[in-house]
Amino acid sequence: MTDALHAPRWTIERVVPLLAGTVVLASLALTLVFSSGWLLLTGFVGANLLLFGAVGWCPASLLLRRLGVPRRTASCPAPAGR
Repeated sequence: MTDALHAPRWTIERVVPLLAGTVVLASLALTLVFSSGWLLLTGFVGANLLLFGAVGWCPASLLLRRLGVPRRTASCPAPAGR
């Protein structure tokens, strides 16, 4: 069992890819069920991931920041093994 000091924190750097993966899978499912137009959503998510990787922010990260999700800092290091 982990204590509170070593519990993983949900940071913007963790949430953005998780959110993107969820939206991509949902848009692929919607494409299979309804219309290929849902692939535009997949492209939008991919473009935002490129933006996040290149400059460190995207619309989702700005929204998460306003919701109070912290960025990774020295006091909140990456998980071991990375």
